[in-house]
Amino acid sequence: MWKQAQSLFAEEEYDDSQENLLEETEDLCSLSPTQRLYGFGACCLAGLVCMLLSTIVFAIPIKFAVLFTFGNLLAIGSTVFLMGAIRQLQMMFDPVRIYATCIYIGSVVLALICALGIHSKLLTIIAILCEICALIWYSLSYVPFARAVVSKVTIRLFDTEI
Repeated sequence: MWKQAQSLFAEEEYDDSQENLLEETEDLCSLSPTQRLYGFGACCLAGLVCMLLSTIVFAIPIKFAVLFTFGNLLAIGSTVFLMGAIRQLQMMFDPVRIYATCIYIGSVVLALICALGIHSKLLTIIAILCEICALIWYSLSYVPFARAVVSKVTIRLFDTEI
């Protein structure tokens, strides 16, 4: 509005397409708390459904990998509705969990490459196992002292350290 008024006095032509674009972007990002919860629930539920459906096609590792990985990404992406994309990325790449995030993202990419690019059932199964372990380790990074407890239990049980 201010730009329109300035353009009247400056005798310049005003282009309102940029303002409309900004308004549309603000509308996309300004969800009510109820809409955020619905978005989170729908996205998380869709992720869980994909992960459960992937167990049906477990005998076909390539389809399993694609469905399972897509379900993981939907479930993790659902938290974007609660905290926003920028905050989610800041938390993912926080120094405390940057290694867990990178290993998880790498295992997701590796599983998709093995399933869609290489078409190797054995490599796909190994990549999915790595993805599951990386997801657990990544999830534990959000629970205070959880990774330290798991490391101590692992040391006691297997006489090794993670």
